[in-house]
Amino acid sequence: MAEAQKTTRAAARKKSAVGFSDEEKAAMKEHAQELKTAARRGSRASKANGEADVVAKIAEMAAPDRAMAERLHAIVGAGAPELTPKLWYGMPAYAKEGKVVLFFQSAEKFKARYATLGFNDIAALDDGTMWPTAFALTKLTPAVEARITELVRKAAG
Repeated sequence: MAEAQKTTRAAARKKSAVGFSDEEKAAMKEHAQELKTAARRGSRASKANGEADVVAKIAEMAAPDRAMAERLHAIVGAGAPELTPKLWYGMPAYAKEGKVVLFFQSAEKFKARYATLGFNDIAALDDGTMWPTAFALTKLTPAVEARITELVRKAAG
């Protein structure tokens, strides 16, 4: 009887163990690969390398996420051409002086209800004592695109 209880408790502990999801682990592996690729490219890395990487990653996405990512890529390119496209944890991102300013996260990748447009602290979107740093995206309407354009320009500084 005691042995059966130990086995049940061990199984319960294993089930409730907190750790990274399979999607998070995959993203970390992609980030490690991105770092290796960047190291191999070294000083010969260019904005064109990042552009090609981002465009290829967007092409791999499922239709709804791909359409949003393509549109977002165009908005960032037009609104903040000084930002450099790059991959960040396997997702499209845009950097300034090597630091990621903003990124797109597809809904499919993390099995979420919505895609995410996120901004890192370098974006300096400060607005008082509290402001959003990530936005859920379900559809890109003209009003949403205008808001994104405004945020991208502010984030690029």
